[in-house]
Amino acid sequence: MRRIEADANRSTDTHLHVFSLPEAWGVDMYLKDESVHPTGSLKHRLARSLFLYGLCNGWILEGTTIVEASSGSTAVSEAYFARFLGLPFIAVMPASTSPEKIALIEAQGGACRLVDDPTSIYDEAQRVAADTGGYYLDQFTFAERATDWRGNNNIAESIFNQMALERHPVPAWIVVGAGTGGTSATIGRYARFGRYPTRLCVVDPEHSIFYGSWKGDPTAVTGLPSRIEGIGRQRLEPSFLPDIVDRMIQVPDAASIATMRLVHERTGRSVGGSTGTNVWGAFHLVSEMRSRGEHGSIVTLICDGGERYADTYYSDAWVAEQGLDLDPYAEALRTFLEFGAFPGAGADAS
Repeated sequence: MRRIEADANRSTDTHLHVFSLPEAWGVDMYLKDESVHPTGSLKHRLARSLFLYGLCNGWILEGTTIVEASSGSTAVSEAYFARFLGLPFIAVMPASTSPEKIALIEAQGGACRLVDDPTSIYDEAQRVAADTGGYYLDQFTFAERATDWRGNNNIAESIFNQMALERHPVPAWIVVGAGTGGTSATIGRYARFGRYPTRLCVVDPEHSIFYGSWKGDPTAVTGLPSRIEGIGRQRLEPSFLPDIVDRMIQVPDAASIATMRLVHERTGRSVGGSTGTNVWGAFHLVSEMRSRGEHGSIVTLICDGGERYADTYYSDAWVAEQGLDLDPYAEALRTFLEFGAFPGAGADAS
């Protein structure tokens, strides 16, 4: 406990950057930069909470093998905390996981267990934990309950504290994606607990089940994996709480990537695809607020850095291989930044 709290104390908080929009619009937008955590992503917060949850429940002891079903940023962050505590860590992941991701986990001292069937990673993680006498962190079940949503410097408390001296200190909207659903649950609960009028918008990429579930049709899923890493799922995860969400926007993958590149161009910060999803949704909310003559602020997240995606989202060859056309969305973004409105359709703004 002391080691984990000391790590948080050293890391301080993440920055809240202004995304420049014309002041006359009356709507201010902010990007909370979660990429500056020691393991480079928003998932650092989740991993810390999952370890504290396991420790306080008596499930993590000296020498406990830590197991997780993840091939992405969560596994990288969990491997960091496991090594920090001197515990072995095993990430169970699909055999199709890229060597780059495996290397990131191994660089933090973790081991990777590859399985041929991606849908079996949950059961395999449970089996590995049982065989080793270890503990399965199970981010998809425990994400919404491991974080203290009433405070303890969670991401919501941090946002509201950092906004205190801004022109519009209480955000009209906070926009996030959903992977486990833990971040959206924390923010939604905190806003309600504090009696803030802030509304929660969850953005969801193509091929994900969360949007369809929120709309009342959990069967509306394609069976294809999300191309936007860290968000979007084919399984309705236990930690996703649809009743706490005020609005969902489904975002085309090409829009996410075009917006990610725009953020890099406008801010100089290299960001990942899920940040593009967030910002696309936030832009649509800005446009809607302007059309209604509303003033206020919107906060969204930089989830991770773009250095992990040089060969994918930032690669024109990869985009072409995926059959994605970024041009219509890039044009829509240019129109928005000039006039404050989108030309016709572009996202499902239900």
